[in-house]
Amino acid sequence: MWSIRAPQAYALAAAIARPPGSWRVFLTAQSRVLALDFWVAIRNDEKAVPMALGYDGRLYILAFDHRGSFQKGLFGIKGDPTPDETARITDTKHVIYEGMTQAVSRGADPSATGVLVDEQYGGDIPGQAHAAGLKLAMPVEKSGQNEFDFQYGDDFGAHIERFNPDFSKVLVRYNPEDPDADMNREQLTRLKRLADWLHEHDRKFLFELLVPATEAQLAKLDGDSDRYDAELRPELMRRTIEDTQNFGCEVDIWKIEGVDERSDAEMLAKQARSGPGREGVTCVLLGRGAATEKVEQWLHAASSVEGFIGFAIGRSIWWDALQGFLAKDLDRAAAVSQIADNYLHFVDVYKAQTVA
Repeated sequence: MWSIRAPQAYALAAAIARPPGSWRVFLTAQSRVLALDFWVAIRNDEKAVPMALGYDGRLYILAFDHRGSFQKGLFGIKGDPTPDETARITDTKHVIYEGMTQAVSRGADPSATGVLVDEQYGGDIPGQAHAAGLKLAMPVEKSGQNEFDFQYGDDFGAHIERFNPDFSKVLVRYNPEDPDADMNREQLTRLKRLADWLHEHDRKFLFELLVPATEAQLAKLDGDSDRYDAELRPELMRRTIEDTQNFGCEVDIWKIEGVDERSDAEMLAKQARSGPGREGVTCVLLGRGAATEKVEQWLHAASSVEGFIGFAIGRSIWWDALQGFLAKDLDRAAAVSQIADNYLHFVDVYKAQTVA
């Protein structure tokens, strides 16, 4: 794929096709004709020069864009919170962010450090993250839905432009063998609309993929979810990535569930980069709220695989600390330090295995 956008290409091609007098000596008539053809093609189809897909660099994201699960799981709030409850939720999210800033002060590289936080409860964290030079990711999806839809409907673009995140993220539940094929197709239609808008506006797309088991799949494994994760989920994830690509929905970074075997991580990275223009597409691992030992296993399996660049982990880093803080078993400073400790631990685990 081309790495320049249409406006720059217009100017370049037009200048070569109809150069100033001082340029003419260096350009043949044939080169000017070819440039003019190129300029006309761009004018007819701006998508002739899309931005390059993917992301170049390490990325260690602390994810706390949880909304419905956050307010229910930590606060027991069902339905819309009151203003006072909203303020308390926002302050608790700030405890997580303070853990991230402490991690940076203790040596985390700001250029590779990111936060994934929501507009609803994030307060001033997005602006603070920008000011601190951290990478900012923000969700686009409506919280707590089995089927992907936009949190802000047709106004999704205005919200993205208001906060200007480095990455716009979606959480998608998709199983290629789901009996509701119409739902899968509707999700892909919405996702393609988002992907096209993002890339037309020089923005990056972070796609968090969950592949929940169908009843039929679990039945084949006697209801054993661990066997599903090990035996069926990796290939279903690969097929989902392929379905998304075949639908014309282009992703920059896949945020995917961990796998136990390096060979499965290699398969997923290969699929993510399959096809022209996807050479720079990358993957990061999510934590799924798993125990530290399980997350470490996933990091060991994938971190040395080419195409994986880091992680986007949430509850496995901050859940216990926040429970202690809210129960008053930990003061704010202790909770912040625990979050920083957990984040830095996973960074160290990942770096210990990474390819050069």
